[in-house]
Amino acid sequence: MNYRHAYHAGNFADVVKHVVLTRLLDYLKQKDKAFRVVDTHAGIGRYDLSSLEAQKTGEWQGGIGRLIDASFDARAGALLAPYLEAVRSLNPGDGVKKYPGSPMLARHLLRKQDRLSAIELHPKDAAKLKAEFAGDFQVRVMELDGWLALGAHLPPKEKRGLVLIDPPFEEEGEFGRLVDGLVRAHKRWPGGIYALWYPIKDRKAIIAFRKALKQSGIPKILDIEFEIRPPSSEPSLDGSGMVVVNPPFTLEAELRTVLPALHKLLAVEKPAHWSLEWLAGEQAGTA
Repeated sequence: MNYRHAYHAGNFADVVKHVVLTRLLDYLKQKDKAFRVVDTHAGIGRYDLSSLEAQKTGEWQGGIGRLIDASFDARAGALLAPYLEAVRSLNPGDGVKKYPGSPMLARHLLRKQDRLSAIELHPKDAAKLKAEFAGDFQVRVMELDGWLALGAHLPPKEKRGLVLIDPPFEEEGEFGRLVDGLVRAHKRWPGGIYALWYPIKDRKAIIAFRKALKQSGIPKILDIEFEIRPPSSEPSLDGSGMVVVNPPFTLEAELRTVLPALHKLLAVEKPAHWSLEWLAGEQAGTA
């Protein structure tokens, strides 16, 4: 499955991924001590939703397009506020025409003491990302294979932070690379928070992925699944997931508030469900 960011920017999977990302960053900001965000597959930073790529799929209309002017109850609204404020910062006026990718979203939420390492392998995308953050001393952009960064760039000197692993799933074996990369990174930096995105499309591959994570020996793993439709007869993106290693103690309760609100807006066909499951730690399997 080819998941180049430009074609899917702002879709339902981006919304869920970026809401989780903002909740993790919000938690890290509760302490004054600096932290670092390492984004291993960073993309170009911001996306034009009127571009040929975005218009070709129109997926953003079923994601951020539904969310930007929606009403939420007080609790869900408060938890979604950092994400929606970051999106609105690119969109003065009504509607949404630009969408922040994960590095821009993270940068918007950093404090003056925090840092971002944004890593992108595709030369043209890396060049756009460097231009986006030119002169920003809090951001370091590297043209590099993100999988390599899980070794050489960990742990960061701040010793606090988050690693976002969001590969494009352009090649066979990405699920295996996710597990291998996570295990390697966790050995180097066992105290970091790790957030791994994956598509819900190949159900057998996901079962094997989850089994490998359970057997990895990593002690705290929370799995988030968010489906917008039941399994399709033809291969399609029926949902997306995120695995969070070392999740903040606040995250599960926050997601139990936010995910139902998002699911009500974003699901397109029943039966579709969202779920939280501890693959390791806490009370495994009972989230």
